[in-house]
Amino acid sequence: MSAYEHWFAPDVTRTAAMAILHFVWQGAALAALAFAGMALARRASTRYAIAVIILALMVVAPGLTFLALQQPSSARNLAGRALDGGMQPTNLPGTDMSRATSSAEDRNPASSEYLSWLVEAWLAGVVLLTLRSAAGFVALQRLRRNRAVPLDEIVRTRCLSLQKTLGLHRLVRYFECAHLEAPVVIGWFRPAVFLPVSAISGLSVDQLDAIVAHELTHIRRLDAFVNLFQIAAETLLFYHPAVWWLSKRIRAERENCCDDVAIAVCGNAAAYARALASMAEWQSAPNLAMAANRGPLAARVARILGLPKSHAGVRGASLAASVLCLFASLFAGHALFGVGHAAAAASLSATSSIPAPSASPQNPDEAVIVITSSRPIRTPAAVDGPAPQPSAVAPAPASADVPEQDNAAQEKSPTAPTAKLSYIDDLKAAGLQNLSAEQLIDLKIQGVTADYVRELHALGLHPDVDEIIAMKIQGITPDFMKEIRDLGLKFDIDEAVAMKIQGVTPAYVRELRVTFPAITSDDLIAMKIQGIHPEYIREMHDVTGLNVNEGDIIAMKIQGVSPEYIHDLKALGLKLDADTIIGMKIQGVTPDFVKSMQSAGLHLDADDLISAKIQGITPEFIARARTHGFKDLDLDKLIQLKHLGLLDQ
Repeated sequence: MSAYEHWFAPDVTRTAAMAILHFVWQGAALAALAFAGMALARRASTRYAIAVIILALMVVAPGLTFLALQQPSSARNLAGRALDGGMQPTNLPGTDMSRATSSAEDRNPASSEYLSWLVEAWLAGVVLLTLRSAAGFVALQRLRRNRAVPLDEIVRTRCLSLQKTLGLHRLVRYFECAHLEAPVVIGWFRPAVFLPVSAISGLSVDQLDAIVAHELTHIRRLDAFVNLFQIAAETLLFYHPAVWWLSKRIRAERENCCDDVAIAVCGNAAAYARALASMAEWQSAPNLAMAANRGPLAARVARILGLPKSHAGVRGASLAASVLCLFASLFAGHALFGVGHAAAAASLSATSSIPAPSASPQNPDEAVIVITSSRPIRTPAAVDGPAPQPSAVAPAPASADVPEQDNAAQEKSPTAPTAKLSYIDDLKAAGLQNLSAEQLIDLKIQGVTADYVRELHALGLHPDVDEIIAMKIQGITPDFMKEIRDLGLKFDIDEAVAMKIQGVTPAYVRELRVTFPAITSDDLIAMKIQGIHPEYIREMHDVTGLNVNEGDIIAMKIQGVSPEYIHDLKALGLKLDADTIIGMKIQGVTPDFVKSMQSAGLHLDADDLISAKIQGITPEFIARARTHGFKDLDLDKLIQLKHLGLLDQ
């Protein structure tokens, strides 16, 4: 006798072992129902609800089975008391299985020991998994107490704004943690959102908002409590693979539900998908925490981007397999119950050895109590029913009897629809071969289609994957490329992307080519960057009267040369060209400086004015030289005095 048997009665041990065994087929049947229900459901929230309900039924099923199996034990006790009182329970309800079990155990004492070992093994597994969960809980609390750093106020303000948008009125704390690689939610009654440094620094503002919205959705949906229930179910029913499969599906659908809310709040599915792809290489979060990078990230990204799923044929086969699994489980359960009924039928003959009471009792008031069975034993013929009768339906005619015109009609109108190419196959047909998973994700995020690629090829352009993605990001269409090319402008893919980034339009090109017929794409991009408009070019030509080229216009705009600046300098009698105008502007030669130098007696040309400004010859320096008796000095003498420092105080 093991130490376990000192704590529980043998009947309780046997009933618990039978409940454990019965859950093998019960769990398989419930898993088949869950699989079929989730396969038919279209929304993630519906699949999540189905999975949680089935998991709850899995937890309840062993308990109900234990209570149902306890009824025969109570009936057996009643039968024992009846025998002690002189009654003969010939057909007491429930006594058939109880007496059969007792007789079977008397004939095979080892069976009771095996059942006891089964319960002991189950308890040992429950204890080990409970210790593991307790260790995880302790690790979470230690992380919350020792590793939490208050979040930056700017980020915290955005988190509070998202919380208000979601309608979450609970007190939520926000922390930064350098020891985590993924955003998580920790806590059941006092939830806290932990954001790792990698998420704060490695994600854009929109991506971080979507991730925080995902975590806040976990809090609003009370997913932490459901996760705790899952851990309890996995601990109690650890021996059944269906429980682990269903719990995994619950976690996956839970992430899908939160993904839907996060996308609805932030409105940028592509940015959110890229954030999930970035977190694919980050470490997993603790098991008791809610994390954004939990679940099959590749499947979540594909779902967010709307990539095609499995074909309908595979889905139908899966449903058929679930139905077969359901019937197989029910058959196994029926067979397991049939063992007890067979043992009961075999033990009926043993009842004849029980001595019958006297047929004529001494007291007329005393009578033999005969209790008939409410569940009569059915013969195999009664169970199976009458033998099936041969069918009288005539066999179908052979295919050779079908008229030839019908066969021809079938050949002309085939019933099988033409298979539609998948996204990947369509891109391959368009010429994009050997695409990686990252390239496929980027192409799908940006909305690149096979028709878009074919239109580019029709224009004689053969960009690679990165160039196609860049063109699509900037909104470059084949019509845009064709219109620019028709204007006679030569450019490559990179230059086209740059022109689109800077806002170069066909109308802008057309206007500038009126003044600069040979303008290049680089000059167009540079002019657009500097904000050069056709009006500016016309004013510069009208004011300066110079034949400035594209480079001169760009340089003047960079230095801030305005038509008014040139007009004022020309009014002072200066002869200017493009280079001197740019040089004077660079050195800070203003019309006021020219006037003051002329007032000081120096009438310099543009080049000398630039030299004077560079050497620091100012009207004040000229005035100080005259106070020392130096008069009528030219620019070279003034520069020598400046270098020698003779006039320094």
